[in-house]
Amino acid sequence: MCKAQAPEENSLLWEITGPGQSRPSYLFGTIHLICPADFSLSDSLKAVVARTQQVALEVDMDDPAMMASMMKTMNMADGNGLKTLASEGEYVKLNRFFRDSVGVSLAMFEKVKPFILMGPLFNAVLSCQPQSYEMELIGLANKQKTEVIGLETMDEQMALFDSIPYRDQIKMILTMIDSLPKARQEFRDLVSIYKSQKVNDLYQMTMKSDYGMEGNEEILLFDRNKKWIPRIQKIMAEKPTLFAVGAAHLGGERGVISLLRKDGYRVRAVK
Repeated sequence: MCKAQAPEENSLLWEITGPGQSRPSYLFGTIHLICPADFSLSDSLKAVVARTQQVALEVDMDDPAMMASMMKTMNMADGNGLKTLASEGEYVKLNRFFRDSVGVSLAMFEKVKPFILMGPLFNAVLSCQPQSYEMELIGLANKQKTEVIGLETMDEQMALFDSIPYRDQIKMILTMIDSLPKARQEFRDLVSIYKSQKVNDLYQMTMKSDYGMEGNEEILLFDRNKKWIPRIQKIMAEKPTLFAVGAAHLGGERGVISLLRKDGYRVRAVK
């Protein structure tokens, strides 16, 4: 029974119907950063935004207070700093890379949770000015004056990175810097799978990546999927909604699609 729940169809867009819902809601798998040449918003997705009454992202990126909330929660706990957590050699390497390849000084990131460095680092990996599905969806929602909400708060999201040892986060960044050509190839492969809409393959690749979960799948993926399900159900019961979350959350037997199906919802691929 469990096995059959994981999505076998290839689609990034899914229709959800089920108990207590007069009209369907939808689920869309995003990729957080992608080069403009690979970016595309399907007509089906645009039609779904027009048909639903709100867009729910992982966090409410449309909230004017989001940046303030992020600033408040971005620093490491207990006064930790990069200089104290990284060895002297590691710090020199990080500093040189961020100065030469990213164009920012590491000093401004001294106290922040190391995973935040992944943002500027990804720009170096991508070698383009990336586009964001989330920002495009916010634009569409704003145009038709529909609400944008979040499945979790910024505080909840930032707290995830206190659960993963800061030292591990630094190691992950160093691994990426040490193998940029490999990281670039992996990202190209990821984008290719994303464009083919194979959500299960995407999930499998995310699980195997050297630059992502690194043994933190429970914290970053599975715990959040489980926590989102009652929230998704409550939101859907109130009004038809488009949920847009990272595509890695969709696939697998512990993914959002499988969990909704287990709860009696019909989740079917939209072409």
